[in-house]
Amino acid sequence: MNRLFGARARLRWIHLILGGALLMPYFLLAQVGVGMAAGGADVLRSLPLTLAAYAAALPLAAVTAVYGLVRPLSVAAVRAMCAVPGEHLAEGPARSWAARGRTSAWWTLHLGVGAVISGMTLAVPPMAVALIALPFSAGLRNSGLGLGWFGTGAEPYAAPLLGAGLLGGLALCAAGAGALLARLAPVLLGPTAADRLAAAEERAADLAVRNRLARELHDAVGHALSAVTLQAAAARRVLDSDPGFVREALAAIEDTTRRTVGELDAVLGLLRDGDPARRDAAPAPTLAADLDGLLARTRAAGTPVTAHQDPDAARDWAHLPAIASREAYRIVQEGLSNALRHGAGPVELRIRVRDAAGTGHRELEITMTNPPAAPRDEAPRTTGGRGLRGAAERAALLGGRVEAGVHEDRWRLRAVLPLAQDAR
Repeated sequence: MNRLFGARARLRWIHLILGGALLMPYFLLAQVGVGMAAGGADVLRSLPLTLAAYAAALPLAAVTAVYGLVRPLSVAAVRAMCAVPGEHLAEGPARSWAARGRTSAWWTLHLGVGAVISGMTLAVPPMAVALIALPFSAGLRNSGLGLGWFGTGAEPYAAPLLGAGLLGGLALCAAGAGALLARLAPVLLGPTAADRLAAAEERAADLAVRNRLARELHDAVGHALSAVTLQAAAARRVLDSDPGFVREALAAIEDTTRRTVGELDAVLGLLRDGDPARRDAAPAPTLAADLDGLLARTRAAGTPVTAHQDPDAARDWAHLPAIASREAYRIVQEGLSNALRHGAGPVELRIRVRDAAGTGHRELEITMTNPPAAPRDEAPRTTGGRGLRGAAERAALLGGRVEAGVHEDRWRLRAVLPLAQDAR
């Protein structure tokens, strides 16, 4: 009984009635055409002409269903009323002609079957009620409702059984038609190969954005925590003997945390909002504008940093492509973070813009070295963690590369980033 009269069956029945209502404009238009072809005959007074108008309405519905917006409307109705899992249905308008053809077939089937069920829903219940009440009303038995044959000696008490049978048959037809449409919905409204590809590309783009934001968080917050921890530790050690250094360390901690909180707030705002138009609005310190501050904060943590630059480096950096300047800054930041956490001595940083051999283009080369500090009873560090993978991913986005590892008894991070030909 639940399959015939349960909540799911009732919603599917309503879905079919909706299809019948949607067919009405097409049917009225077809009725005019059929009536004119029949010499002005009243279509509704003739069953053959009514069936002809119904048959003519279905192709009209099929033609209009090729428009892309029909599919999302149909999918929304199926999800709400037919209990079909959403992952089995396509998202968005139909783009390819194959998807439009399947949508047209669904639209025609929904409206055609829905019209039949709607007609039965309108006609059968009043007839069934009349039949059920027939034995108790002499007026009904002798009325002109087509039931007068019960007054000719036929047994009127068989009428209620017939009425109940009609109601049961209507419920069975509605449940069967609803189940059929629910079974065919994933076939006709499911995603095509093009839809799956588009969805995969969208997911990949979203994942790329989230990975980029994750790298920003790791680099900014990880470096800040390492620097602040070491700055605070250094200040604590000389708290009584060197107040000037303590003041410098506290100022560096304040500057580091202020900058990092700003970056963190902006990145978290992007993650919360999920606005594609703001995907590139994340805070982006650059090599040209922010390298000096980064080196100063690192030195304030107690790690000496010697920076070697070409004489014309400032001029070159000012004209770096924006994306190269941003990614280069983050790579330097990651190298300094590793030096703060794992290093055991001064850091040497070399940055230069040079001509790439045999290409006619220019490239940015970043080299950082520092003595590695091996933990007690453990082998020296030979590989990096998430930060180095993030640095490699940043370089790969520009077609460059990152090398990290022990080189001549020192830990070395070397990055090469190709630049546009006019980046001078």
